[in-house]
Amino acid sequence: MFRVSNNLVGILNFITFLLSIPIVVAGVWLSRQGTTECERFLEKPVIALGVFLMLVSLAGLIGACCRVSLLLWIYLFVMFLLIVLLFCFTIFAFVVTNKGAGEATSGRGYKEYRLGDYSNWLQKRVSSTKNWNKIKSCLMDSKVCKSLIDNRANTQVQQFYLQHLSAIQSGCCKPADHCNFVYVSPTQWTKTNSSSSTNPDCDAWSNDQNVLCFNCQSCKAGLLDNIRSDWKKVAIVNIIFLIFLIIVYSVGCCAFRNNREDNSYKPYP
Repeated sequence: MFRVSNNLVGILNFITFLLSIPIVVAGVWLSRQGTTECERFLEKPVIALGVFLMLVSLAGLIGACCRVSLLLWIYLFVMFLLIVLLFCFTIFAFVVTNKGAGEATSGRGYKEYRLGDYSNWLQKRVSSTKNWNKIKSCLMDSKVCKSLIDNRANTQVQQFYLQHLSAIQSGCCKPADHCNFVYVSPTQWTKTNSSSSTNPDCDAWSNDQNVLCFNCQSCKAGLLDNIRSDWKKVAIVNIIFLIFLIIVYSVGCCAFRNNREDNSYKPYP
């Protein structure tokens, strides 16, 4: 009688194999249809993830259902490495996202963001000119500031100050409040004689819609706040996925033991 653990491993890996197919298809689609550098950037990781899931699930499926101990051992070894890597990444994600938060300002519906408030590791990632040029290009392609023009072009200054802007919009699409610029529109501000702040972001601001505050430290901080929030969510999901992987790994170990027992009892001709 075929063992229950072998059936479970076979079913789980068959489902994983089916899921890997649309992932590979999505990667191929991005490589053909991607019109921006940001879209094409996702192409290789998506294809690699899909192929990885496909190969691992095939190893587990064949190893469990056909009782091929070598394939099942490879499957368990990869699963073990995946569990270790996922555990390390989850701890790392919590550590690097522990610092940093937007600063609430009286009379403002949005927050102000400072690069120095975030972890040194995250700061180094965006401080690199090469990295930031690519990130900035993606932010521009996403038209993150265009919604301010489309939806709030005629907004009065006091109404604008009460708007709930995203971290990236607050950091990249408008100058810092302490620059004391005069509001014209959400993405148009006039420098005045009272604009004597030592913050370099005040000099980096431009009314050119292709520049705005994309070269500002606050823009980098706004991006990091967004990443920080996303990574915290990913870390929580990782914990759930990690528990699931440990359960699957345990069942796989039972299936591997069953394979060894079944193979050892095979009659010899």
